This record gives sequence, structure tokens and C-alpha cells, in this order.
Amino acid sequence: MNFNFLSPVSDLVRAHNELLSMQALGRKLKIHSAQNGIPDLDDVNIAIIGVLENRNDINYIGEEIELDEVRKSFYGLFPGSWNTTIADLGDIEKGESVDDTYFALKTAINLLIKKNIIPIIIGGTQDLTYANYRAYDNLIPMVNIVNIDCQFNLGDSTKPIKNNSFIGKIILDQPYNLFNYATVGYQTFFNAQEEIDLMDSLYFESYRLGKVSNDITVVEPVLRDANIVTIDLNSVKGSEVSLNQKYSPNGLDGKEICAIARYAGISNKVTSFGIYEYKPSKDDEMTSMLISQMLWYFIEGVNYRVKDDDFTDDRNYQKYITLVDSEELVFYKSNKTGRWWIEIPFLNEINNKLKRHTLLPCMHQDYLDACENIVPERWFKAIQKNSV
Repeated sequence: MNFNFLSPVSDLVRAHNELLSMQALGRKLKIHSAQNGIPDLDDVNIAIIGVLENRNDINYIGEEIELDEVRKSFYGLFPGSWNTTIADLGDIEKGESVDDTYFALKTAINLLIKKNIIPIIIGGTQDLTYANYRAYDNLIPMVNIVNIDCQFNLGDSTKPIKNNSFIGKIILDQPYNLFNYATVGYQTFFNAQEEIDLMDSLYFESYRLGKVSNDITVVEPVLRDANIVTIDLNSVKGSEVSLNQKYSPNGLDGKEICAIARYAGISNKVTSFGIYEYKPSKDDEMTSMLISQMLWYFIEGVNYRVKDDDFTDDRNYQKYITLVDSEELVFYKSNKTGRWWIEIPFLNEINNKLKRHTLLPCMHQDYLDACENIVPERWFKAIQKNSV
């Protein structure tokens, strides 16, 4: 497998790694080194890739990114009772142009997913999500993206792509593979009313910070349905991160962002995970440790994945049917995990691409609401999207 565009993990990090306990994560990773090259990936389940690209930052003034502090923090943690093999493949350096960086990242993600390896991307700017999305062009017919962010990043898609407008590019660029886009933790004052209205008119999902902080479990179903999860570190409140990273006094706290990372890991559908907008600084320990703990919780989640969405055998689930406004709603509850789904009537004449979206993850509360004659919002939006 040709990954010759990846640069190895620095000797400084590897020397630091040698001083760690033999039980530490860093001693158990397969690491891309200058001496030994890319490790053998045959038994690898998760691969970490750094991407040192930040030129599409709207505030770019020539800063460089390096991920040594993140790696040192992550390597120093201790693994859980895990059965996954993890590789650190090093970094994708800035290409001749940003498009070159996109191409390298797209290629790497595509190759890894084909080998059933989950790529974790730690990057500069969040527009790299566009390259992540494009990696799926020949993999699956429709893609669901969940963005943990205080902004929607729709932007003006007629202008060149930037880290605050990459979703507009994803929506409008061919081939059209985006089925659902959801933003978790958005803050109204960071988003133009036009963007909020556009999210509604496209039947995309959005979860306000207050709702998420009030009950973190509301985001589990949308993460269970995601293929790509992308996290903007600016969604984390300023008190949780180092000086250079501070963005807003309000945001998700460390516990909430780690819970979200774990939900993403537990999801059977999530096949790539990215953490972006990292800005190194001299007092970097807080941010690098937070990123490390997010990675830890994501990997922990992957280790606890349960195949609970096989509804061909009726011993695996319980089925519930309720009426809402003369509409029959069908719910399924897994006997293994207690997680819930709702059936979306497949509109046969409309779009063959949507066949796999006939079961939508939901919460027990959605069933209870349906029993009270309240239409579940996720179900309504999915129906509308199917009808467009």
C-alpha cells in the first residue's frame, strides 16, 4: 500500500516514547518512523494521521502546525481493556497547493477504509473535512456527516473553499453524495439567520449547545447514523483549552466533548473521525491533553461496538407500532443494547440511493413522544429529505 506522501513521526516524539512505561499506549502502537518506514497494516484497526494544512484558514497569516505535543500526550495515556491494534502513520505535510494536500488525505482515507481501518485525522483547518468526504465517492452511495461545531460552516459556496464555508462546497459539488448533515453544539450568535433558515429548508439537523449540555444523550442517535464525524476545537469553551486555542467563553466542556467522541466510536457506521482547528502554543498542555483524551474515548467506543442493527431475526429485537396523526410509526428496540430505531417508509419511485436509510436511529423518548401523538423530528426531516 503506497503511503509515501506521509512523513514519519519525529525522532523527538519517539525518543520521548522510549521513556514511557511499557504499559503506556505509545509502547503498544505501530509507529511510522524514519528508520523502519510505514508499519505493516494487516492487523491494524485504527490509524492516526496528522495533517499539517491550515492555508484555508480565513485568518491565515503563515503559522505552521506541528503535532508533537499531541502525540506525546496521547502516547503517555494508558489503554483500556482494548482488542484493537492502532497505528500512527505520521503526517501529511502541506502540499504544493491546498488541493495537493486534499488529494493526499482523500487517497489515504480511501485506502484505509477499503482495508477496514478507521482513520483518525488530527488536523489544521476543518476544510479538510471536504477531502475526507470526497474519499467516500466510490465507497458508499450516500454519506452522513456530523459536525461538532459552534457554527454551521455553510458559507458562500461560490467563493473559494475556506474553513468556515466547506459544507456549502460539500452540498453543491458533484457527485452529490451528502444525505444528511448535522451540527452538534451550535451557538446561535455565531450563525447568520440565513444559515439557520437554510439548515431548516434543507432538512438538516442542528442541536443547540444548551440542548446538548442539558442532556448529552440526545446526540447519540445522530452519531449512530454518521459515516464521518468532524470536530472543530472551537466548539470547546475557552476555559478548557490553552491560550492560543481559546475561542469563546461558552462551548462544550471536556467531559461533554469526550462523551461525544465515545458515542462516535460506539457507532457501527462511523468509518472516519477528525479533530481540527488545533493551534499549537507554548502553554499547549491543556489542548494536547484534551485532544488525547478525545482520541482515547473514541478508541474506547470502537472497542465496545456491538452489532445490534440486524433486524432479520426477530429474536434480536422488539417491534412497537404506534399511530401519530393516522400515520403508522414502526419502532425497533435491540434486545442486545436497548438502542432504538424508527422505520422510514422507503419511497420506491424517488431515489435508489436511499435504500439503506430505511431504519433511522432514535431514542426511547421518540417512541414515548409518538405514543403522545408527537411526531419525532428526526423522522419528519428524513421523510422530507426522501421526498425532495
